Amino acid sequence: MNHDAAYQIYGETLRALSALLSNTQDDEEEENCEKVTPSARLGPGQIGPPPQKYKEELNAKTKNNSKDIWSEDEVAEGSPFIDLADPRPQPEYEIILKQSVGTEDVFFGLSRKDPSSNCCEALLVKIKLPDTRATDVILDVKEKFLDLRTQKYKLGLHLPHPVHAEESRAQFFSEREELQVTLLIKRSMDFFNKK
Repeated sequence: MNHDAAYQIYGETLRALSALLSNTQDDEEEENCEKVTPSARLGPGQIGPPPQKYKEELNAKTKNNSKDIWSEDEVAEGSPFIDLADPRPQPEYEIILKQSVGTEDVFFGLSRKDPSSNCCEALLVKIKLPDTRATDVILDVKEKFLDLRTQKYKLGLHLPHPVHAEESRAQFFSEREELQVTLLIKRSMDFFNKK
């Protein structure tokens, strides 16, 4: 095939594409759409509540506290604790999954527990804090976030599982310069994982 023939095919293709995209066909389609029943004209934009109703619901929610910019549901946990301008380093930490195991689990396998994380009851977070006293530690535990602050260190840790924040325990070991935080895991299927 020579270059002239290739350009001719290319030109015909462009003209065909131009004819497809021209306004004359759009006018024909609009005329055809006018003949269609109203229910057949429905598209994806008509799915769900009408926009006015949604705006009214949104306004009703915001009228409760008109000074609020956003609701608490819209803000992720832990975001107010993240300060990029804070020069304090992050301490070394380790997350360990804990599981209560008895002789019936180890020797006989009578319970449904296995070594997977699905059967674990708690998270143990070990945080190394050199040159720190227990009185210097400020600890705040939320359902999905752990915030630790000292004079020398800061740690904002997003937890791998939701936890029961009010049932958490913390213990500082001065000889090892280590803080251990035990967090009970909150699971939707807790009744299934227990004995």
